[in-house]
Amino acid sequence: MTRSAQRIDVHQHIVPTFYRDALTEAGIAEAGGRPLPDWSAASALELMNLLDIRAAVLSVSTPGTGFLTDPAEAIALAQRLNDHCATLSADHPGRFGFFASLPMPEATASVTEAMRALDDLGADGVTLLANNGGTYLGADGQGPLWRALDERGAVVFVHPAELPAPPVEGIPPFAADFLLDTTRAAYLLVRNGIVRQYPRIRFILSHAGGFVPYSSHRMAVAIANDTERSPLDVLDDFRSFYFDTALSSSPAALPTLLAFAHPGHVLFGSDWPFAPTPAGQYFANGLDTFLPPGPLKAISQTNAETLFPRLASGTPAPALFRPVSTRLRHAAQRAAARFFFKLVQPGTD
Repeated sequence: MTRSAQRIDVHQHIVPTFYRDALTEAGIAEAGGRPLPDWSAASALELMNLLDIRAAVLSVSTPGTGFLTDPAEAIALAQRLNDHCATLSADHPGRFGFFASLPMPEATASVTEAMRALDDLGADGVTLLANNGGTYLGADGQGPLWRALDERGAVVFVHPAELPAPPVEGIPPFAADFLLDTTRAAYLLVRNGIVRQYPRIRFILSHAGGFVPYSSHRMAVAIANDTERSPLDVLDDFRSFYFDTALSSSPAALPTLLAFAHPGHVLFGSDWPFAPTPAGQYFANGLDTFLPPGPLKAISQTNAETLFPRLASGTPAPALFRPVSTRLRHAAQRAAARFFFKLVQPGTD
């Protein structure tokens, strides 16, 4: 990436100390099969400088607030998380935005918090887990939330959660189950007409949409048979989603995503810090290696600027003010990551 085309990361997570403490108190030490990572604003900015990320839209990963059984406690935690993110955004103008956390599956409380976060705190959108305790997005009873989000033309970041079923030994949920979870939510959002009934909502599907691009025609035929709709209309609904590239810009997945998604609907994502820095470098190199300059800049920057106009004029990353030693270290890290990426690509024999 060049300094004139710095990335906007729509899939970067935050793990504040008070949130980690709440998870620990509930006996939760991991998310999706990964240990809870360390996080600080300083370490986030360090990663962003390394990957040429100008701005990041922060979100809270699974389990969100859904691990709390008391609705009042879940509401209070969502409010605290959103207040914290708003302060962080204000303290680092142009570097951090945020997707608000909502106390799902409490739909009424989620409407109230969504309105507060979007109208009063300046949130860039909201995060919704694909399922909350087994209740998927697109299920009955969520109409008031969709109406509130549609009225505001909100961006909804759909992030996977653990499947409402026992995990399979030897398969960490983040590796495969998360992809199915996102796909299930996308299927219901299309099958139950949510994306058509609320067309002003812009949905971003994590991790290139899970299996959506790969299995879109198969799912469209199933939905068309079930609903008597045209398969082409169903496919168009699936293509209306936005997709981030977190852990997905490989030479196997990226061509399928680009062949399927509407132009302008693919966005850069790192999944840091749950995806460690080497993973972020690996998949960022996938974009840099396989895309020509125009599509690379669109995915890395300009597509996100269309969704988040306030980030379009954000303060550039202070690359010129970093110490020489830091710049040299980052250059060496980038060179090593590029070499490793090329080394592990499959041959053509």
